[in-house]
Amino acid sequence: MWIHEHQNWPNFTWNTEVLASKLADIRHRQGRLLGRMERIGFELKQEASLNTLTKDIVNSSAIEGEILNPEEVRSSIARRLGIHIAGLVPASRHVEGIVEMMLDATQMFSKPLTQDRLFGWHAALFPTGRSGMHRITVGEWRTIDAGPMQVVSGPIGREKVHFEAPSADKLNNEMTNFLRWFDQKSDLDPVLKAGIAHLWFVTIHPFEDGNGRITRAIGDMILARADGTPDRFYSLSSQIEAERKSYYNQLENQQRSTPEITCWLEWFLDCLGRAISNAEQTLSRVLFKAQLWDKINQNPVNERQRSIINRMLEDDFVGYINTSKYAKLTKCSNDTALRDIQALKTRGIFIQNAGGGRSISYRLPDRVE
Repeated sequence: MWIHEHQNWPNFTWNTEVLASKLADIRHRQGRLLGRMERIGFELKQEASLNTLTKDIVNSSAIEGEILNPEEVRSSIARRLGIHIAGLVPASRHVEGIVEMMLDATQMFSKPLTQDRLFGWHAALFPTGRSGMHRITVGEWRTIDAGPMQVVSGPIGREKVHFEAPSADKLNNEMTNFLRWFDQKSDLDPVLKAGIAHLWFVTIHPFEDGNGRITRAIGDMILARADGTPDRFYSLSSQIEAERKSYYNQLENQQRSTPEITCWLEWFLDCLGRAISNAEQTLSRVLFKAQLWDKINQNPVNERQRSIINRMLEDDFVGYINTSKYAKLTKCSNDTALRDIQALKTRGIFIQNAGGGRSISYRLPDRVE
């Protein structure tokens, strides 16, 4: 028996006492993070939100096995929000659609969630009317013609069914109940509501494809309501991607169980807590970057040096910098690279690592003096 076949579906229950301390800790940490963000400058706050939204969209798609170009996503978000950044690149129609959906969910978080709005999100995800090579029903609930909506794994003939969603003929009733609950006024904490909505929507699985990404957009919409701001400074999707196996195990276990969902909500709160912890680390990196550039700009560096420092400040920069790597990245001679590096070392912007000879390398300082 699947959870949606249970006689109490969808009357979810949970143990408030078990969740109380976790929920209180989450709310405290949300408040502390938002408080820190309020104390920094507008541009830094904008950069932190842009970085978070980019990671959120890229990782939400990665959970479904779809790899997006982060630079396309970042550029699309920046253009839509009017944020000036260097190196804007064109974004594909597919990326633009995903960004459009996520920004509608988070920037317009106070608007009601309606059937028409969900259909618009789904149409934005699949602008060609296809999922890969297959034509699908877009901007409508899945139909009976699409067959049972199953999540399966394993070779043909030995498939394992992890979950089967409600049949298509039940979707109007299922989604009416969900949407009525979503915007009704209640004393339910919005963080718990995000966890319940996540499980509920992904269980209904109302579309032929894109259900996971829309589920996480709905979650972000409720978390934006909880925070009272469209700015995003932590990414639940990024944390779910990092814990993907556990995430799917938790969903499968709950969908094979009853509408008593304490275990699911415990996992959801723990995952959200780890997402906030990672956001605090990201904020520290944003502040360090700002402090470093404040120091550098007291005596500006040349364009080659600026380019390398920015590259080393990026999250995906691996290792250290040395003369040959510097020369290759900036397309200059080794002699020029060495002069640039020595100038940065003298100013304390580059720190020389242990080692000598050809193995000499440099890193940025851990903190700004």
